[in-house]
Amino acid sequence: MIHMTETLAVQTVEGFLTAEETGSLTKVLDKHLAASGWVPARPSEGTTPPPEAQAILNGALRRSLPALRRAFPSATDADPWLYHDLKPGDTIRPHVHGVGDPGARPQQIARIAFNLEDAEEGGEFYLDTCSADALWSDAAVPPGSAYGPGTRFVHEITARRGPVRLADVPHTRWTCAPPPGTTVVYGTQLVHGVLPVVRGRVRKLITNLLA
Repeated sequence: MIHMTETLAVQTVEGFLTAEETGSLTKVLDKHLAASGWVPARPSEGTTPPPEAQAILNGALRRSLPALRRAFPSATDADPWLYHDLKPGDTIRPHVHGVGDPGARPQQIARIAFNLEDAEEGGEFYLDTCSADALWSDAAVPPGSAYGPGTRFVHEITARRGPVRLADVPHTRWTCAPPPGTTVVYGTQLVHGVLPVVRGRVRKLITNLLA
């Protein structure tokens, strides 16, 4: 059974990738990007890395599951990874994914983010916590759901859609600057985003942690 706190938890795994694995992943992605010519149409757009990159990341995920299960005990697997590339001026405004259909199987309980490259200035990942009732729906746990009784579900809120504009909701911002090789895992019911990139480039790989 998935507990609501799993969708609101935060965990880091230091040494998620070794320096050698990070170098190999960078080479695979650079080759893929050169061959495909992919350029994101907007900062939030991602592309699917090739199988060699997926294999490196999934191997690291399997190693990390024991540590991740301290905060996310229901975790079993992950979706395919997506690659994101942010340039100066790019930002990801605050948003929250929510759990989607709480009756579906498997469930996306958290997001996993690994920064392959950090910007020279700006581009920090952040989480926004707040107590606003407007974020939460009245949806009940459906029969047969993997969630425990009494679980609450947030609305899916983007920069353009949702019952509130997240930037206008009083909140506390937690900015994250993980050391190289570290992955950050955060519950799917947490508001999050990326500050504007000022100088340099943010190269990020993201997937959903499944239960």
